[in-house]
Amino acid sequence: MENSSFDAQKEGKVPQENGKSQERKTVSEGSPKRKRKPTLEDLKKQLEDQKHVAQDNYEKFLRAYADLENYKKRAEKEKADNFRYATEELIRDLLPFVDNLERAVEHASSETDNNPQALIEGVELTLKDLIKVLEKHGLQPIESVGKPFDPNLHEAMMQVENEEYEPQTVVEEFQKGYLIRDRLLRPARVSVSMGSKATKEGETEGEVPSVPDE
Repeated sequence: MENSSFDAQKEGKVPQENGKSQERKTVSEGSPKRKRKPTLEDLKKQLEDQKHVAQDNYEKFLRAYADLENYKKRAEKEKADNFRYATEELIRDLLPFVDNLERAVEHASSETDNNPQALIEGVELTLKDLIKVLEKHGLQPIESVGKPFDPNLHEAMMQVENEEYEPQTVVEEFQKGYLIRDRLLRPARVSVSMGSKATKEGETEGEVPSVPDE
């Protein structure tokens, strides 16, 4: 009996039991490995990691919020400073004229000064330079006399008969008007021509009488 078993192994025949074991081994090797279920310690570690991430994000948010608030405060301060000191350059340019006028007044009030013409010339020169500085900052005088009356630029103080100018033409300027660049700063106060007396009478004589209704 032993010899026959030995002969079977020798001839390459495998007993049935050994074949089943071999099949189970092959199936076991080919099956996928199951994932290990996380333990309580694993879950605790994941929770701690997420807490750290959340804390980092919260701190980043606080820093970004603080930076934004500081930027707003700086912007508001710069805006307030720009508004408060908007005329700084203009005032600095006007100071020399204040100095000149103060010297002129002091010179005119002195007993040794007997030359009023020099004072007049000095004031005229100061005024001329002052206008140049104001024009440098955007001031533009409105030309009025001889120009057609414009309600956007002129304020009519009166109407006068005038043979030299056409009707609705500015004939006299009581107060000069100014623009600041393209915006009206102050209208010019003027008198406006309504034509000559002869022109007005001619217009009246040339009118066609209205026909009464029947």
